[in-house]
This record gives sequence, C-alpha cells and structure tokens, in this order.
Amino acid sequence: MSARLLQLNFNFSVTGPEYEAAVSPLAEAFAALDGLIWKVWMINEDEGEAGGIYLFEDEASVQAYLEGPLAEGVINHPALSQFSVKKFDVMEALTEVTRGPV
Repeated sequence: MSARLLQLNFNFSVTGPEYEAAVSPLAEAFAALDGLIWKVWMINEDEGEAGGIYLFEDEASVQAYLEGPLAEGVINHPALSQFSVKKFDVMEALTEVTRGPV
C-alpha cells in the first residue's frame, strides 16, 4: 500500500459551534472523495484552530483533493486563515503494532 497522510490545520475566526455548523454539511462531500480512506476532524476551540488528518490511498488522490473544488472552498473561506498543509508516508509496520487504522 502506498497510503499517504495529509495533515491540514488552520485558524478559524468564529465560535466552535459556528465552525462545526458551517462544516457539518461538508462531511458527505469529504466521504465521497475518490481515494479517501478516512478523515479525522479536529478542533481546538480554545486556540481557534481546526483541521483534519486524512488517509488517502495514494499521492494522486491527495493531489486531486488539494487541486479540487472542495479544498478550494476550504482555503478560500473568509473565516479560515493561516493554513498548514503537510503530507506524510505511513510507517505501516509500526502503525499496525500500535493498532493504527491502515
């Protein structure tokens, strides 16, 4: 497997509940992404930071998401700023030992 992790973090300028209400309708669109195995949604309301950890089947799927309309909508949202986008390979053998979902 050539699975790739994507870590996307950003700051938000609304309340935590407002942020969750704004992104909740997007969950099904993310679930339908080609090549996405899973996504963990994350938030640190005290710091005004949110994001996600994604596991994609391969690099091509990561790039398709980052160049697609869903990522564009996130990046251009007026309540979001200071984006950090990082890609990682999965260390599968060690992840299996620690029960990671790969």
